[in-house]
Amino acid sequence: MNNFKFKKSSYSEGQVNSECVEVATNVVGIVAVRDSKQGDGPVIRVTATAWADFAASQAA
Repeated sequence: MNNFKFKKSSYSEGQVNSECVEVATNVVGIVAVRDSKQGDGPVIRVTATAWADFAASQAA
């Protein structure tokens, strides 16, 4: 497994029992996403391009 360094979304800071994801962008060309409550759970990996397209579509 890659050495992903996950960061919790700023939207979940200070929230108790919040439902949120963590995202890792430290591996070149890959973005990894996981459930913040299941740190040892499954990880979804997408290309950095796919993630950028997704993020842009959410900002619109």
